Amino acid sequence: MKQTVRFRVDFTPACSLGPGKIELLETIEHTGSLRQAAQSLGMSYRRAWLLLDALNRSFSEPAAIASVGGQGGGGARLTTFGTELVKRYRAAAKTIEALARTEFQPIAAKALAHASRGPATKRKRLARSTDTDV
Repeated sequence: MKQTVRFRVDFTPACSLGPGKIELLETIEHTGSLRQAAQSLGMSYRRAWLLLDALNRSFSEPAAIASVGGQGGGGARLTTFGTELVKRYRAAAKTIEALARTEFQPIAAKALAHASRGPATKRKRLARSTDTDV
């Protein structure tokens, strides 16, 4: 099973960038529309708008701009800064994923494929420590 690494960069307590915002920006770039990007990602337009608004308010320049209505029907596009955010995040993600795979490779084989979260799962008993575990 392939390991998945997700990370978020917190620039300030009120300014963060993570996989959700990056995916939204990439989808806006691909579709040219915030509404189509939201639909493609399976989120409400309101949720997408709030994420983009938060992102645009988090930095001194906007990541994307939208136009309303008009002959072309409006749309959204990334700014140069938005394109740079995506590029730098994806470059960092590639480096971090490679490092994490290398670092956790010996442990990955011990991961249980059937393990699930939540209260409905049967609890595993704690293993007793031995002298070699301490």
